[in-house]
Amino acid sequence: MEASLSDASVLNAGGLDASRVPSKRRDLIESAGGFALILLVMWTPRPYQRALYLVPVLWIADFTWLSFKGWREMGWRQANLLRSFWVVGVAAAMAAISVAISARLGTLHAPASPFLLVKTYWGYAIWSYEQQFLLLDFFLTRSMRMFSKPIHAACAVAAVFALAHLPNPVLVPMTALWGFAACLIFLKYRNLWPMGLAHAIFGICVAVAVPAHLTHNMRVGLGYWRFRPRTHDLQRRNSDQMVSTQAWVKADAATRLSARQALP
Repeated sequence: MEASLSDASVLNAGGLDASRVPSKRRDLIESAGGFALILLVMWTPRPYQRALYLVPVLWIADFTWLSFKGWREMGWRQANLLRSFWVVGVAAAMAAISVAISARLGTLHAPASPFLLVKTYWGYAIWSYEQQFLLLDFFLTRSMRMFSKPIHAACAVAAVFALAHLPNPVLVPMTALWGFAACLIFLKYRNLWPMGLAHAIFGICVAVAVPAHLTHNMRVGLGYWRFRPRTHDLQRRNSDQMVSTQAWVKADAATRLSARQALP
């Protein structure tokens, strides 16, 4: 008790707000609360779901602001940018191999031109950075203070990331692996720019290379179970895939935290 009073006195003497000092209990409440609200949005049916969008956004934004230590500390910086950019090269190489295999198997359903590719997935590229912010700046930062070893924190965050993609059988294992790798890479380089770009490459690759009847057009949560393909040969026709993908980006809010779809 005396130690607590002494700590509080030191904080007040230094002009710090004791309520803003991180603690394991507070980190757990903030992380669990944010994750629970995300799940609530994902599994709430329309039209009630739309009324819940801002709840997790405000929760995460509020606690991020209270613990804000600067953009550089969060990974939005130039330091280690080139040193960490190898992860983008690895993602691009893996995506190229996956696309080649998909084309050979006849499951590739990519947009017909680079322009249409950008037009279709530019929103997802932005959402990729938002997901990396949630993964690395919100959940990982708090997990690092709750666990004694970084690898334990990375495992916990990867599990949270995978659970957020239930019940999708394709995205759950992929997000578990990528979430774990992303945490370890970020802890080494502390740069968010290549992480978001690599995330976008992986996600778009899955979207165009894996048949929609397996990924349900990348849906998670309640949206996964409510997916209904428009035609039986949806995956064999680029035009149908474009229509389906664009409709998903615009309308499938059931699996989004903000205005973007929750892809891997």
